[in-house]
Amino acid sequence: MKHLETMEEFNALKNNGKTIFMFSADWCGDCKFIEPVMPEIEAEHDDFTFSHVDRDQFIDLCADLAIFGIPSFLVFEDGEEIGRFVSKDRKTKEEITDFIDAL
Repeated sequence: MKHLETMEEFNALKNNGKTIFMFSADWCGDCKFIEPVMPEIEAEHDDFTFSHVDRDQFIDLCADLAIFGIPSFLVFEDGEEIGRFVSKDRKTKEEITDFIDAL
């Protein structure tokens, strides 16, 4: 999964195609829990671009998007938000896959 570097990159990804942004942080135990399965999830959903957003690096973006718990997922298609899986709860591979499949 590519790590988001700039707000310009966020806007480009958000506005072009289907992108799933995973909001996470190095210190987040629940985020570390799902990291090993994310490559599998990406491979199973290759019609999406996946981007990792470091919550601490992009704290203003998280506030703007109402991302108050991590790990969280926000999905855009051509500039429009089409889904959000946002909470402070631990997420399983099955829950993430079900969320993406329902988009």
